[in-house]
Amino acid sequence: MTMTKFIVPVAVAAILTILPGCVLHPLGPLDKAPENRAEKLKGYAPFAWGISTSSLQYENKAEKPGEKNYYVRDWDLLIQQKKAPVVGNALYTWSDFDKDLAALKKIGVTHYRFSIEWARVEPQPGHYNEEAVQGYVRMCRKLKEAGLEPVVTLWHFTFPSWLTDTKDSSKTNWLHPLARERWNLYVKKVVVATAPYATYYAPENEPNGQVLTAYIIGLWPPCHIFDFKGYEAATIASAEMFRDAAARIKKVKPSAKVLSVEALPWWTPAPLDPGGLLYNTVMHSNFDHLDRIYDVCDIIGFNYYYSQMAGPLSLLSEGMKHGPNFTMMGWRIDPNSLGKQIRYVGKRYDKPMMITENGIATKNEEKRLSYLRDHIAQIRQTMDEGYDVKGYFVWSLADNYEWHYGYLPKFGLSTMDPKTKERVLKPSAYYYRDVIRRSNRDQKVTPEPVGKPNGSKCWTGSTRSTGAKTGQ
Repeated sequence: MTMTKFIVPVAVAAILTILPGCVLHPLGPLDKAPENRAEKLKGYAPFAWGISTSSLQYENKAEKPGEKNYYVRDWDLLIQQKKAPVVGNALYTWSDFDKDLAALKKIGVTHYRFSIEWARVEPQPGHYNEEAVQGYVRMCRKLKEAGLEPVVTLWHFTFPSWLTDTKDSSKTNWLHPLARERWNLYVKKVVVATAPYATYYAPENEPNGQVLTAYIIGLWPPCHIFDFKGYEAATIASAEMFRDAAARIKKVKPSAKVLSVEALPWWTPAPLDPGGLLYNTVMHSNFDHLDRIYDVCDIIGFNYYYSQMAGPLSLLSEGMKHGPNFTMMGWRIDPNSLGKQIRYVGKRYDKPMMITENGIATKNEEKRLSYLRDHIAQIRQTMDEGYDVKGYFVWSLADNYEWHYGYLPKFGLSTMDPKTKERVLKPSAYYYRDVIRRSNRDQKVTPEPVGKPNGSKCWTGSTRSTGAKTGQ
């Protein structure tokens, strides 16, 4: 889950107030027809029922300062500067991955998306922590042995701190002189090691949101505000590094599936937006990066959480809305627009799709059940219409660290018992389990599971209500 879902709208409104000529032209068609199309498989199977997580948000460091494999991420530097909440040991996933695995098996997902921490693998340029590499290999092996397919994300927002130039921040992360060379070597090393157990690879998680947050909004390293030159350069660099990674993945394992993971909220035009200035800008933010890399993807993966009107009043009130149709973060609950986005992406890129993240921040389990059910219903509807949707991933396995908002948002299908570190499943986890069981039995996505097995612990709360209940 990305911070851009909290702050992009406000930042865009501010940018366009200051620079009204920034982006005027609407998003146009692609310059060329899609290449390297993946084979389209009609029908339900194989369908990926998954859960998504990330390394920083789940792993404890398990390395002490002064040890040769101790590592520092750019996010650690941000915490040291008191610009982000302390992450601590998160959910202890590095030391005790079996706790995650046990919960995943109880829920019955078929796929698990997690990320590799680049800094853990390469704590200093050219120095690799082989134990860390083998740790990620063990995760992949244990998942396969448990009947789950690993979906390996090679980068999920954080960079090794040695890609931070403290004297010239314009040469940081994507734009550091060492970035592309070291990235390609890192990618090759990780893919060679994990390829015996992994088939699905996502080179980058939401790069379109990360570069906006880093170069325009100023909250993520290198914390530049309104740096349009840096924004464009980082967008290009991240796309080139994605393409580099895709080529290396295919060279190591030709049968591997490369997927994108982009942040794609659904935007609608709004009043007080002369010439569609705001709307055109947010559409470019959605798709400019994906347009540069779609042709090397086997699957177009994207994350969907909410919809919003691209107007100044709507943008400036982001996060202030409450009630049955909003999450605890103020995001609009709009499952129908997931269907709209599937149709738009399917027509634009003409490739198989996966919803790589979807979930809700709420303390109300009945509200979470309704959210999941109604969004899964859109998967079913668009598949019935002929759109090639190959998977759906919930964010996330457990309540976790959510970047600048710390541990406040509650996205998890479970909570962590602070004493035992066990993942205690919520009713929504049992609902998701029953959806998977029923869908696999019927060989079609089924958002309304019925006929629960005798003696099983089953989800609670109404799943036939027409909307989410009030409360967070």
